[in-house]
Amino acid sequence: MPHDHAHHHHHHHASAELAGDKRVAWAVAVNILLTVVQIVAGVFSGSLALIADAIHNLSDALSLVIAFVARRIARRPADASMTFGYGRAEVVAALVNYTTLIVIAVMLAFEGVERLFNPADVEGWTVVIVAGVALVIDTATALLMLSLQKGSVNMRAAFLHNIADALGSVAVIVGGTLILLYDWRLVDPIVTLMISGYILWHAGAEIGPVIRLLMLGSPDSPEVGEVAREIRAVEGVDGLHHLHLWRMQENEAALEAHVVLSGAAAEAPGVRARIVALLHDRFELTHVTLQLETRDEACADAPLIGH
Repeated sequence: MPHDHAHHHHHHHASAELAGDKRVAWAVAVNILLTVVQIVAGVFSGSLALIADAIHNLSDALSLVIAFVARRIARRPADASMTFGYGRAEVVAALVNYTTLIVIAVMLAFEGVERLFNPADVEGWTVVIVAGVALVIDTATALLMLSLQKGSVNMRAAFLHNIADALGSVAVIVGGTLILLYDWRLVDPIVTLMISGYILWHAGAEIGPVIRLLMLGSPDSPEVGEVAREIRAVEGVDGLHHLHLWRMQENEAALEAHVVLSGAAAEAPGVRARIVALLHDRFELTHVTLQLETRDEACADAPLIGH
């Protein structure tokens, strides 16, 4: 009976993953189609803001593809070549996506500044109509991603990109309307610079934590100092050194440390059990590696953190 339940659970999970993959595929297809339409309309109308929004849409479609592929790679189990598993594929994908976004935003900013000094004729109606269609499609794409983003940081980033696209479309509509009403051509490069600035702000805020994770940085919570204090307070612990606290995956922290016993080596199993229970119950740390040493065996002049 338990075997049947496990099989049913696995089948349900696989079906949910397949349904999610189909939603992502639809989102990618719709965004690529929208990108083509926006670029053609942007060239025809002379609107750099529309082209900027199209490129942003394309980058989001590509980021969805990268995130989708990385998510599938991340499901692979650990093996001899990747003993920690493939979960960091999603982190690498995030770094690629954010770096690309920053490069695109800088290029758009240069183009926007150039247009400030050399304003071009812009077909306001084309800009407003195409941006309106883009707003509808961006909203629909966000709805496709709505349920997926609740359980995945990777998909949540893609979802937020679609929300940003929708806001960009709103900005383009406002710019096109001002061109129609007041023939204010400078609004197009200004909107372009606003979109570029938003992309830079968003990508710049997100790329830092990604780099920190790839550099084996410690998580924001729990803090290293707090963990060290709690371990030192465990009964039977005399000292602590060579402490490492890092994130193996996006949501999975790990700890290793050398612990000096206050008593004999025979007390090691009990001390180890108390530390492991503490780390699990207090900090939800489940991947823990401890080297227990007597005072005679302890490393001389060892630092608390690092080697």
